Amino acid sequence: MNNMERADIAIIGTGPAGLEAAITATIRNKKVLLLGSRDLSRKLTRAQEIQNYLGFPAVRGEDLAKAFQAHLDQMGIEILEERVSAVYAMGDYFALQAGEQMLEASTVILATGVVQGKPLPGESENLGHGVSYCATCDAALVRGKGVAVVGYSPKEEAEAAFLGEICPEVLYFPMYAGEVSLPDSVTVVKEKVTGLEKRDGQMAVLAGDKAYAAASVFVLRDAVAPGQLVPGLETEGAHVKVNRRMESSLPGLFACGDIVGTPYQYIKAAGEGNIAALSAVGYLEEMKHKA
Repeated sequence: MNNMERADIAIIGTGPAGLEAAITATIRNKKVLLLGSRDLSRKLTRAQEIQNYLGFPAVRGEDLAKAFQAHLDQMGIEILEERVSAVYAMGDYFALQAGEQMLEASTVILATGVVQGKPLPGESENLGHGVSYCATCDAALVRGKGVAVVGYSPKEEAEAAFLGEICPEVLYFPMYAGEVSLPDSVTVVKEKVTGLEKRDGQMAVLAGDKAYAAASVFVLRDAVAPGQLVPGLETEGAHVKVNRRMESSLPGLFACGDIVGTPYQYIKAAGEGNIAALSAVGYLEEMKHKA
C-alpha cells in the first residue's frame, strides 16, 4: 500500500454519505481511509438553502459543509485527495488505484454521487485500451507520445498541464463553458467531443467535423460510472444495486448516497452512509470469526 497499511474501510467520496460513513466507522474504532475532495461536495457547497436537514433549519450548503468539516476535524479524520480510477476485488481485500498509488482496504464504501450523463460513444469499449480515467496513473505509459484530454470541469486542467510536461503534443477538449488556463505546451480545442474511436492502432477523438489522432485519450470527470470504476459490480443504470444494508453484489463492497438511487437528498445520503459503515463493521467482524 505504498508505505500505508491496509485500511479496514476505504470510503470513496466526501459528500454527506461518505463523511457520515467515515464518522461512524471511526467511532467504531476502524482504520478509515477517506478519499475525495477536501472541498467536500461541490453540489452541497453550492446549495442556496437546505430546508429538511435535521437540526439545521434553512441552512446554506456552504454553512452545512463547514459544520461537516468541523466534525471531521474534531474526530481527527483526514481526507486523502486522490482520484480513484479503479477498484479491484482481490478476494479478502480490495485494491484501489488512486493517483500513482495502489491502496488496500478490507472493505470499500462507494459514496461518489451520481454520475451525470452517459459515457461517450466508444469510451467504454476502449477503456484500458487507449482510454484512461487518470493521467498521473498512466503517465509512464504515455511519456513521449501525443495524447488527448477530455475535461469536464476546470480542475481537470491541472492534469492536462502535467501531461504537457512529458508529452510532445497534448490536445485539451473542454466540455464546459468559460475560460481555459493552460500552458503553451497544451493545445485547446473548443469543439464538442461526440465520440472516441480506434483507428489504425491509435485513438481518434471525434469533435466537430474532424477526427483528432492521439496515442491515448484521458476522459476526466468528477466521478467515474460505478460499473466502470469497479469491474464486476452489478448496477441498475447509473446506480449501484444494493439491499437495505447497503450491500452491493460484491462481498465487502457497500454503496450509499446518490450513487444508489433517488431521492437525491442530503439527509437520506447521510443516513445511508451510517448504514453502510455499520454494515462494513459487521462484515469485518464476520470475516474475523471465519479466519
